[in-house]
Amino acid sequence: MKFETIATHAGQYVDATQSRGIPIYKTTAYVFKNTDHAANLFALKESGNIYSRIMNPTNGILEERVSALEGGKASLALSSGTSAIFYTIINIAKNGDEILSSSKLYGGTFTMFDAILPNMGITTKYFDPREPKKIEALINDKTKLIFIETISNPTLDFSPISEISEIAKKYNIPLVVDATFTTPYLLKTIDYGANIVINSLTKWMGGYGAGVGGIVTDAGNFNWNDKRFPLYTEPDPNYHGLKWSIDLDDETKKIAFILRLRTVPLRNLGACMSPDHAWLFTLGLETLSLRMERHSVNAKKVAEYLDNLKAKGKVEWVRYPGLEKDPSYATASKYLKKGYGGMVVFGIKGGAAEGKNFINKLKLFSLLANVGDTKSLAIHPATTTHSQLSEKELLNMDITPNLVRLSVGIENIDDIIADLEQAFS
Repeated sequence: MKFETIATHAGQYVDATQSRGIPIYKTTAYVFKNTDHAANLFALKESGNIYSRIMNPTNGILEERVSALEGGKASLALSSGTSAIFYTIINIAKNGDEILSSSKLYGGTFTMFDAILPNMGITTKYFDPREPKKIEALINDKTKLIFIETISNPTLDFSPISEISEIAKKYNIPLVVDATFTTPYLLKTIDYGANIVINSLTKWMGGYGAGVGGIVTDAGNFNWNDKRFPLYTEPDPNYHGLKWSIDLDDETKKIAFILRLRTVPLRNLGACMSPDHAWLFTLGLETLSLRMERHSVNAKKVAEYLDNLKAKGKVEWVRYPGLEKDPSYATASKYLKKGYGGMVVFGIKGGAAEGKNFINKLKLFSLLANVGDTKSLAIHPATTTHSQLSEKELLNMDITPNLVRLSVGIENIDDIIADLEQAFS
């Protein structure tokens, strides 16, 4: 089936009630047939529902649907995109390990990597995604994964996924991709070598700013049976000495990562998604293709409008991967065939003060800390989403004081441009 059909149908099987709509299973736990059945479920000898912190049938529909859209083997829904990133890291790395990450990151992710993970003994080395050839020099025996964003937040640099994947494969290191800004509609990163894909469902995949959630998809294409990954090759005390990459059958080994993610971090740390939010996100996925088309068309027109203002002295620079003069265009155009996403950033003439003044004058655009909504949104990253970074760290990420971030919605483009014009005037 094609993308649009998968987004509407995948994962749902009509149950005894014959309900066409997706049911919301508001239950804490599930009845076991007998004590043997219960024991087998807990011992991973059988699959089935145990407790809604670990799995829920409504969440299961969402997980199957996203797996189908991404082209992965299995997915796990979590309470936020941030928890999805955190659980992914600790499901691979432990005390004394290192990870490699793009230096172009969302502020919360950077803080996690730079200030929180070190307290757990996990350190991060950073690289510029525009220079993938420099990654190899950072790899050593402690390196456990490589992390990138498809399109960086907020600078909109596009990562050359295939090139980075080749380096990861050379050293048998998993490539973890945050694909939030592209979604599987614009780009299936697994097709270009991603091993694990993370999406914030809060953004375009949910689409309506109505819930918070994240999801991790296991491509099922990585071999964890390597001494570099003791969490998979050595006995796990969480499951009576189970060796995840050795003791499972051949098919189950392919999803060893997602199975461990569900039964160790999620089960014991508890960042579970409510079935109500899972239901919202499955509805959002049904219109994802339609919305991403409009987001992309509108964003490109906004970028072109802003680019024309450079000659009038109102704008210093514009970043949008779909502009032919953009530094990321050559790379992005190799991967993105359906559009370049809904994000535009620009440097306003007059610095931070003028940027704040401009945002305060917007009427159609909402000032809030989110992206990917059907409505157009604006924010000043240096003083909000990335405010925990030092001035030096901001400049290292190319986040200048005059940078304004726009998440372009699906309203009529004439109304969007009109709002920008009145704010500039």
